[in-house]
Amino acid sequence: MTSELGAMKAVILRDLKSAVRQPSDLLNPLLFFVLVVMLFPLGVSPEVEFLRQAGGGILWVAALLSVLLSLDHLFRHDFDDGTLEQLVLQPQPLFLLVLAKTLAHWLLTGLPLVVLTPLLAVMVHLDGNSIRVLCLTLLIGTPVLSLIGSIGAALTLGLRSAGVLLSLMIIPLYIPVLIFGTGTVMAAADGTPVAGQLALMGACLVLALTLAPFASAAALRISLSNG
Repeated sequence: MTSELGAMKAVILRDLKSAVRQPSDLLNPLLFFVLVVMLFPLGVSPEVEFLRQAGGGILWVAALLSVLLSLDHLFRHDFDDGTLEQLVLQPQPLFLLVLAKTLAHWLLTGLPLVVLTPLLAVMVHLDGNSIRVLCLTLLIGTPVLSLIGSIGAALTLGLRSAGVLLSLMIIPLYIPVLIFGTGTVMAAADGTPVAGQLALMGACLVLALTLAPFASAAALRISLSNG
């Protein structure tokens, strides 16, 4: 158990250090998130009431697309430099190492999105309670997006036009999380209880944590064997 936890910690620290050396991979999703939220009122409607009603959905869609934008780099750099083959050959279970890489991806992408959300939510005129619920849904939902996305990133590894194929594969799987997330924010704005919706999102997170690392590990083995 100690060696497995140590291996996971080493993988997380390595990915965090690699992201610092390649700041574009870290900043591009965040800039995309900010730009989408800022441009949406200009392209649709700047009316306060409309933005207050649609703000939760705007921020959730922008966060989903930002996570999707960063998924192609989840395993790509390790595949290109041969590190991924070394991870597969490690004595520790591959699914734990994949889980560590996915956690690092969330720390670099999902968590900064959650941190930026209150500022952008004020820009779309959400009230305080809606902002709190929105941040909570993103805190629960963005790890699910990273976990599900890791499966698609592993399956499309090494393919040409992998980004397009990855989007086509993953977006349908993201729809339930998007519906639960936006529905929870809308319920909070209407003043209705949101405990049930948050429980469903928590169940999605538990299910993704349970199944996604195993599926991603199997997909990585398939992609490497085909490569």
